[in-house]
Amino acid sequence: MKKATATMKSISADKDPSPAQLIDARIRELGDWRGETLARVRFLIKQAAPDVVEEWKWRGVPVWERDGIICTGETYKAAVKLTFAKGASLEDPSGLFNSSLDGNTRRAIDFHEGDKIDEEALKALVRCAVALNAARPAHSRKKPKRT
Repeated sequence: MKKATATMKSISADKDPSPAQLIDARIRELGDWRGETLARVRFLIKQAAPDVVEEWKWRGVPVWERDGIICTGETYKAAVKLTFAKGASLEDPSGLFNSSLDGNTRRAIDFHEGDKIDEEALKALVRCAVALNAARPAHSRKKPKRT
């Protein structure tokens, strides 16, 4: 764990590290199945939406945006949680959403150690979230600060 902490500290010492660098450091810092899972879902998100913008918000949460927030990637002791900002408005024919099901806006997918990721269904869900964001009127879209 000391090595992982040193990784985040060295990134923090850099002058204005990019969100991608901070996410890379978080993955290394975790150093277990959670880091592997976060890295895998990140890869799948980027495959589904190649022009996605990565952000680092709320004191350490990876965020993927395109015409607004697509999803966030939080890590907990027992789960990696992908929270889709407008998940309640997305069709989920594969039934990926398994958390935050009672909210009016967000929906989440909790991945636990040993879970198999339905990669095609996850990429389809990301593409649906991108399409939903793009369908909003241009004047109401928040433009990301970084590319």
